[in-house]
Amino acid sequence: MIYLDYAATTPMSEEALAVYVESARTYFGNASSLHDVGTAANELLTICRKQLAQLIRGEEKGIYFTSGGTEANVLAIRSLAYAHRHKGKHIITSSVEHASVHAVCAQLEQEGFTVTYVPVDRFGQVDIEALEQALTDETILVSVQHANSEIGTIQPLQQIGELLKEKQIVFHSDCVQTFGKIPIDVKQLHLDSISIASHKIYGPKGVGAVYVNPSVRWHMWLPNTTHESGFRPGTVNVPGIASFTTAALEAEKKRETVQQNITELRRYFVEQIVKKQLPITVFEHPTDQLPNIVGCLVHGFEGQYVMLHCNRHGIAISTGSACQIGKQAPSKTMIAIGKEEDEAKQFIRLSFGMHTTKSEVEAVVSALEQLQKERMSR
Repeated sequence: MIYLDYAATTPMSEEALAVYVESARTYFGNASSLHDVGTAANELLTICRKQLAQLIRGEEKGIYFTSGGTEANVLAIRSLAYAHRHKGKHIITSSVEHASVHAVCAQLEQEGFTVTYVPVDRFGQVDIEALEQALTDETILVSVQHANSEIGTIQPLQQIGELLKEKQIVFHSDCVQTFGKIPIDVKQLHLDSISIASHKIYGPKGVGAVYVNPSVRWHMWLPNTTHESGFRPGTVNVPGIASFTTAALEAEKKRETVQQNITELRRYFVEQIVKKQLPITVFEHPTDQLPNIVGCLVHGFEGQYVMLHCNRHGIAISTGSACQIGKQAPSKTMIAIGKEEDEAKQFIRLSFGMHTTKSEVEAVVSALEQLQKERMSR
């Protein structure tokens, strides 16, 4: 099977897998236990916090481990919203956020908060002017993703961060799709909080983290929680976190080489689509584009049909964010950038990774070409 769905999840690297096994064998203690076995596990966690913090130019005390990106988004937004509700109850996010962000915002609306969903342009980038106009004296939190999970548009976080810093509004970003792929400097971007996940960078599933600037207040979600300084309940997954950290360090070491290769593969894919005159629209921001995510409209076919066609040819692609699959709904990102519902249902997503080859790209182009030939022969 040719795997072109790396934005959904990635296979574990050999290094991350080896560290997971060794950590599970050696550091099996509960990191909250006071005996030597627990202390050893806690010392390993401390090293992991420090290393992850360094990767994002943050502070060790601000790292809180979670079960993944979704929980990281939910805990970050809830804990920040409730910590600052004495100042107001207005939250701003974008219309193209991950489902987990929209879900927690919808829940907060039921709990008395007001949420504004700012629009995006035809490339999927947040309208800064609309965001600025949406700010009020009641605004306490803004959450804007670093890059869209369906079309890969990178958001102007530094510009947004400078605006919010001036107004002393807390700024959170879902960085799950960008961590390990493009540089993240929380200080330069003026980010108070970010969410990251392990399984997008060749680490194990079920592991993630939230970073909250230690100078920013957050509210304990579940009373009397003791783990992760009260940020998240439950015994900490020490081997998973050690493996996650290994994958993160490895991703940073290989980042420039991998991204250069993926950029070339993306360029080749687009060139082949144009050369063969296939009726496919590839979404691409002219300057702010995450190269590994290739969002497309295959005109004349629903995305689910195209995905199944590719699957029959031994190629794994998707019809959008894995968290939305099976809901028989058009891509929310396509709707947000102005596409009609029928057109939005024609969306597919290819996503390349460190193991993707030119021959695999040629194979998916061939499968898409065959799909068009079958249509013409009807």
